[in-house]
Amino acid sequence: MNILALLEVLDEAALAALMGLLVGIVFGVGAQRSQFCLRAATVEFARGRLGPKVSVWLLAFSTALIWVQGARLLGLFRVEEARMMAVAGSWSGAIIGGLMFGAGMVLARGCSGRLLVLAATGNLRAVISGLIFAVVAQMSLHGWLAPLRTWLAGLWVTPGGTNVDLLAALGLPELSGLAMGIAIAALAFVLVWRNGVTVPTMVFASGVGFAVALGWALTFSLAQVAFEPMAVTSATFSGPSADTLMFLLTDDPKLEFDVGLVPGVFLGALVAAWAGRELKFQGFEGEGQMRRSMTGAALMGFGAMLAGGCAIGSGITGGSIFVATAWLALFCMWVGAGVTDWLVDRVGGLRQGRALA
Repeated sequence: MNILALLEVLDEAALAALMGLLVGIVFGVGAQRSQFCLRAATVEFARGRLGPKVSVWLLAFSTALIWVQGARLLGLFRVEEARMMAVAGSWSGAIIGGLMFGAGMVLARGCSGRLLVLAATGNLRAVISGLIFAVVAQMSLHGWLAPLRTWLAGLWVTPGGTNVDLLAALGLPELSGLAMGIAIAALAFVLVWRNGVTVPTMVFASGVGFAVALGWALTFSLAQVAFEPMAVTSATFSGPSADTLMFLLTDDPKLEFDVGLVPGVFLGALVAAWAGRELKFQGFEGEGQMRRSMTGAALMGFGAMLAGGCAIGSGITGGSIFVATAWLALFCMWVGAGVTDWLVDRVGGLRQGRALA
């Protein structure tokens, strides 16, 4: 892509928004058709299965690793210029926020990215939960919850004003990132074969990971030629959800990559669901599910902003460039989801069943 030629007809902000729109469409199509969902994968794993949901997640994650680390080795992308790496990270935020987000996505029956995809298919539960997520995320970034988030994040931060490159911190060669991606991909293919995952699902799951790599590549390319400082970033849904909400509510909206990303995901998922004849209005199944989903969405909104990213932002986008706090947040999301599933859906469900009996 000739960035300079595009800048002759578009200003930098508009081009960044169009890049976000493109990345979002690719992500939305891939996530909808593959049913990519970290919540489903963590629950499946917590219940002792390495089934199709885990297979799809590993395939998406490994695809992002391979593409991003390959570009890094070829000199097409510099990790140190990524926004997530260039600012200080929070160990305490990754732990607390990751646990909160993991618990929240189990309660809401989907992470923030999955809720956006489901909303595009007509799921009204996801629409309400997604709006609550965006509002709480904005409150955590600039509103009433911001002081609490700042205090928790400041308990334990990375030194030097930047985040930690996990490969460099462990003294591993740069090639190890690509090697890890290939190893995870090999595991994913074994699980895909064992679980009978179809080829189209594999392709679309890989598309989710490719969308993350595409975001890094496009924003990095724009940042190299832009006159104004441009953020090098990729797919995430905590900050962008809050930014998109404010874009729609303010009288002085500003275009950027994040603002294009959320509509792009919605549009991609909508088209994919229409093509697959999966558009269907769905609502809450009862008052209990409504309370559960709203609580989960609020936990995810605060948890994502505290952890420095959501299941996509920390889980795949930050993980693909080996941001240390992102890997820690991802681990805590798995832990928080597994514990919540055990307490609420297994132990709690068992007790409810006994009471009804």
